[in-house]
Amino acid sequence: MPAAAEAPVVSLLQRLAVALGSLFLAALIVWLGGKGYTDNSSDSPISFNDAFYYATVSLSTTGYGDIVPVSPQARLITTLVITPLRLLFLIVLVGTTVELLTERSRQSFRISRWRSRVRDHTIVVGYGTKGRAAVETLLGDGAEPTDIVVVDTDRANLDAASGLGLVTVTGNATRSSVLRIAGVMQASALVVAVNRDDTAVLVTLTARELSPNVRIVASVRESENVHLLRQSGASSVVVSAETAGRLLGMATTTPSVVEVVEDLLTPDAGFAISEREVDESEVGGSPRHLTDIVLGVVRDEQLYRVDASAVDALEQGDRLLYVRKASAPESD
Repeated sequence: MPAAAEAPVVSLLQRLAVALGSLFLAALIVWLGGKGYTDNSSDSPISFNDAFYYATVSLSTTGYGDIVPVSPQARLITTLVITPLRLLFLIVLVGTTVELLTERSRQSFRISRWRSRVRDHTIVVGYGTKGRAAVETLLGDGAEPTDIVVVDTDRANLDAASGLGLVTVTGNATRSSVLRIAGVMQASALVVAVNRDDTAVLVTLTARELSPNVRIVASVRESENVHLLRQSGASSVVVSAETAGRLLGMATTTPSVVEVVEDLLTPDAGFAISEREVDESEVGGSPRHLTDIVLGVVRDEQLYRVDASAVDALEQGDRLLYVRKASAPESD
């Protein structure tokens, strides 16, 4: 779950430094005031090793009693300095343990609460260039950050996703246990944006086995692997390399067309492609005669071009793919 927290290693090192500093300071005080201490097991003066030993058993409240303060000054120092250092030492050690247990319990509670209420969320596997662009599009279309779950193995990518308020899951999405943690059984969509086509196939197979109804949108680099993704259960497949290549080719002769395509694909500026249900007043009419610029009609989960004869007359339950202003809210 997203949380702004200090790196665990840094926090642990800081607390360890405080504990060791307290121990060293106590040993130094005892060593400098060695004449006020006596070693019951030896008549020799208190060495620094003896002082460090005394500080260790004293701050840890073990107190074997072989080295004790005997002079009034040493006892006063023990009361005013060693005792506060002992409390600081214990607070650091015990506090770290209690905080660790508390944080684990808190995190488990947050995950359990999130799982109990999350439904119809979107899982994005891979937070590289493609995954980030997919998340930006979802957020631009009005999705809540807490309704997007990012699955990745790279800690830096997960930190970047968490910084946007997204829910993150660390692990390999080819493993069913990782997808279960991400809530794939309750998700409405799964975006597979990994860098390798074989990994995309494995993720798709695993997700489809766990959730027969989730919509899986996968990206592949090579068109020859499209059929593998579809056979694995992908609902839609995007060929990233060929799509980019087509845009590059178009840009050499018709750069304005590329600008329009980029504008349509950017949800927060200019125009955007959206989907909505057919209104009651539009049933029976032709999609080509509507006020909106309609690009296609979805009927019974099948997409028809706007000029297809099958959709000359719109029916109840049809959905329209149309061009809208990016600043305008989508209508349902």
